[in-house]
Amino acid sequence: MAEFRMPALGADMDSGKIIEWRIKPGDKVKRGDIVALVDTDKATIEVEVFENGIVESIVVPEGETVAVGTALAMIRGEAEAVAPRAPSPTPAAVHKPAPPSPAPSRAPLRAEPPSPPIAIVPPPAQAPAPARRSLRVSPLAMRVAMDLGVNLLSVKGTGPDGAITRKDVEGAAQAAAQTAAPAAAQAQPPAPRPGEAIKVVSMPRAPAAGDRQAAMRKAIAAAMGRSKREIPHYYLGTQIDMSAAMEWLRAENLNRPVTNRLLYSALLLKAVAIAVRQIPEMNGYWVDGVFKSSAAIHVGVAISLRQGGLIAPAIHDVDKLSLDEIMVSLRELVKRVRAGILRSSEIADATLTVTSLGEQGVETVFGIIYPPQVALVGFGRIVERPWADKGMVGARPVMTATLAADHRVSDGHRGGLFLAAIDRILREPQKL
Repeated sequence: MAEFRMPALGADMDSGKIIEWRIKPGDKVKRGDIVALVDTDKATIEVEVFENGIVESIVVPEGETVAVGTALAMIRGEAEAVAPRAPSPTPAAVHKPAPPSPAPSRAPLRAEPPSPPIAIVPPPAQAPAPARRSLRVSPLAMRVAMDLGVNLLSVKGTGPDGAITRKDVEGAAQAAAQTAAPAAAQAQPPAPRPGEAIKVVSMPRAPAAGDRQAAMRKAIAAAMGRSKREIPHYYLGTQIDMSAAMEWLRAENLNRPVTNRLLYSALLLKAVAIAVRQIPEMNGYWVDGVFKSSAAIHVGVAISLRQGGLIAPAIHDVDKLSLDEIMVSLRELVKRVRAGILRSSEIADATLTVTSLGEQGVETVFGIIYPPQVALVGFGRIVERPWADKGMVGARPVMTATLAADHRVSDGHRGGLFLAAIDRILREPQKL
């Protein structure tokens, strides 16, 4: 029997709230199945299970907030036998104990009256448990419901197939407020008599959007504070001539429909993943005082959130993906981040992170490593600069690439080779 525990979805998470279970006792699960929705300070996470088996029991019910590492459910391996349960006695199996055999006596035996029959009363029939309502809720509507404190079970959906939309949730919140107002007015206490003390009681309220943003800022501050305290950062930077990459990208996109065009972000992610193969010290985790290199290359992508803050979920196995596959994964990831729904593996599996602030006009970014990772690559805006090549000077599209790395794992020499590898790879985009 294995315990399915609340996962640590990042260094800045210490607890999570179970919003919805998508399994029940008796269900079969396999590695990668989504089994629960968990709310954190940053997003609603679809939590995956990491082993095959059968759900034995649910330990933590929906609506409860528990610490990281708490057992949420029990999962039995398919090969494990179910423990036999002792059969409970039924009325038919209850017998009146036989009286002890009478001692031999010379007195004449007297016939005993027969014992009255035992009445067998069948147990009362139990009413069947009400069927659980299956909710169809858009991620945005779920987020609004949590912010406004609306119980989704009481909301009638008007979307496709009865799906609950944001408008439905806001309407339910407004109706609840209008209903509560008269009741609150009728429940006003009488005016205090002269000299009578007044006791002020603070009532709990549903978390507002501002509260969630404050919680996110607090979580980010904790993670970044830990990073700067514990990780001895070193920083390197270089300028990359993007002429070949941008020209190849322009020619490639001429043959593609608008919806299927590549962005240079896909080239950057693939170049980082390939460079990591050559300098593996940049890919992995610092855990328990030891560097653990990762064979898989899962690149975290820093994405800003509309309500403020950022999150860096991972695209898995970037080195093995084509540029088209990276582009599809990136679009889907951004869409789900903005909707507030992510998978636990996307949050927890990143082996290094890439951040790009070029779209905001920033030319250089020096990032902070996200523990327990050991490296972060930053890309700035592509700008035209004078560039000398083979004795000729001309204007070239130039991008600044930076590296923040953990000095416990690597040094400036290896970091420099890593940036040089990225530079070299981007100069030959046709090989990506």
